Amino acid sequence: MRGFIEPSHPNLSISRQCELLKINRSSYYFQPASEDMEDLEIMRLIDEEYMRHPFYGSRKFVPYLKDKGYVVNRKRVQRLMRKMGISAIYPKPNLSKPGKNHKVYPYLLRDLSIERSNQVWSTDITYIPMKGGFVYLTAVIDWHSRFVLSYELSNTLDTTFCINALRSALKINTPSIFNTDQGVQFTSSAFTSVLKENDIKISMDGKGRCIDNIFIERLWRSVKYELIYLNEFESVHELYEALRIYFLFYNEERYHQALNNQKPKEIYFSA
Repeated sequence: MRGFIEPSHPNLSISRQCELLKINRSSYYFQPASEDMEDLEIMRLIDEEYMRHPFYGSRKFVPYLKDKGYVVNRKRVQRLMRKMGISAIYPKPNLSKPGKNHKVYPYLLRDLSIERSNQVWSTDITYIPMKGGFVYLTAVIDWHSRFVLSYELSNTLDTTFCINALRSALKINTPSIFNTDQGVQFTSSAFTSVLKENDIKISMDGKGRCIDNIFIERLWRSVKYELIYLNEFESVHELYEALRIYFLFYNEERYHQALNNQKPKEIYFSA
């Protein structure tokens, strides 16, 4: 898990703190992606409503935003949804499209009984609004326990931060199967090669099937309703610290009804 960097630490440089906390130094320095203030307000409203009604597309968002006081046309809504990674075609956040010449793997989890930790892990990316900008969050979760193994932030939809999250999770354990959507980050050879190197079976959602990766979709809903929408983060460092505290709570203190009111860490590390 991440810790909080102290820029004015009397004894440790920023580089040393990043090294001790296993944070990429480049990620410490990045700033949120910027956008026009009105567009940011509209994107936040779209994000919140999309969490409630994931079947909403640009046609439904135009009258919804009008009721909120924003007179926008469909073209503007579509542009902002693309920036957020939300597609009007699919019933889930589509933060990336399959890359050309990237291999798409079959979905291996249909009718599979999930009976143990490290049987199946999955990952995804979601949009995180901030004051004056936004970033993207990726995380790796264990299906059996709902335990969050790692997470990373980025201000671009690149592959690197997804690979960093994967490598961090693999320092804890190795799954039998790793499931993703068909996004270019996850179909890239850079990402899949890490899985192959560790003899992990690769599974990918059917196109447009949010239910294929349901547990991480539920994680995003929890993160947003229990943390993101309740705060307005002014810096990436502030967001890092809030996520560090939240994921500790999520893993070690939060009761999950689907786990018979047990906690993810209890399930994940049980025999």
